[in-house]
Amino acid sequence: MNKTALIAGITGQDGTYLARHLLESGYRVVGSSRDAQSSDTSRLNRLGIAQDIELISLAPNDFRSVLKALSSIEPTEIYNLAGQTSVGLSFEQPVECMESIAGGTLNFLEVLRHLEAPTRLFSAGSSECFGDTQQEAANETTAFHPRSPYAVAKSTAFWQVANYREAYGIFCCTGILANHESPLRPQRFVTQKIIDGVRRIKRGETQELRLGNLDIWRDWGWAAEYVVAMHQMLQAPIAKDYLIASGHTTSLQEFVRLAFAAAGLEADRYLISDATLLRPSDLKYSSMNPSLIFTDLGWKAQAKPDEIVQKMYEERLL
Repeated sequence: MNKTALIAGITGQDGTYLARHLLESGYRVVGSSRDAQSSDTSRLNRLGIAQDIELISLAPNDFRSVLKALSSIEPTEIYNLAGQTSVGLSFEQPVECMESIAGGTLNFLEVLRHLEAPTRLFSAGSSECFGDTQQEAANETTAFHPRSPYAVAKSTAFWQVANYREAYGIFCCTGILANHESPLRPQRFVTQKIIDGVRRIKRGETQELRLGNLDIWRDWGWAAEYVVAMHQMLQAPIAKDYLIASGHTTSLQEFVRLAFAAAGLEADRYLISDATLLRPSDLKYSSMNPSLIFTDLGWKAQAKPDEIVQKMYEERLL
């Protein structure tokens, strides 16, 4: 029997890449957005899979909406990628952030408990939950120190999943995702802002790129690889939380340099530090140790930062 996957948040970067991977694996893929009729399917179209997806309306923060969808679809697997995705936006909309992430996750868990279905649930977590790792690589046992409304919401959702797994025996797990990029990233993310800004400078449309804090370090990976890890986590015999990361830490300043180099330009000629773009608080150093998922499931990130930046600049989707 073919498996049915429900991807909440299918129209985003991760949802689109995951949908392609599951279709290639023989799944029936049902995707949800808050309003299916008006949802932005441009990313699905870019990968040429929009016609292969069943798109439904589903509001994760509405219990009845989740119950109706799961009762009618009866998915084998659920990938909850919905909710607010921007750290910066979470400072402006903290209530919506908590409701969309923690509230939505809780509704999926409660519906699964109510239905007593054998459905497996993947919840998208975030390495932002660790806070500043101070150059010590975080792993699955590292304590959380969230420094943004987004990280607080993701931390809440993480413990909700762990609690329902232990208390009710639901097969549910969290993938603690480090930063992962692709040309499908929205413009509000700093990596895409950098790439777009460099392209505009190369075309002669502007002479500057304004950024906030450049003295930050992150673990950047390639999104199309990370969705494979999500899928593998739900195929495991035991539900377990894993850190999904590359294990390579790069400064934002180096990311900028690589982006300008991809265009054959020198960053120093065009880069301007703008204090108005600084966040209320920001993590300086975020380092990850993803060795456990490789040991248990055999998954390992392959793309390096220079390759990721080059592919983003050239808009290579694969």
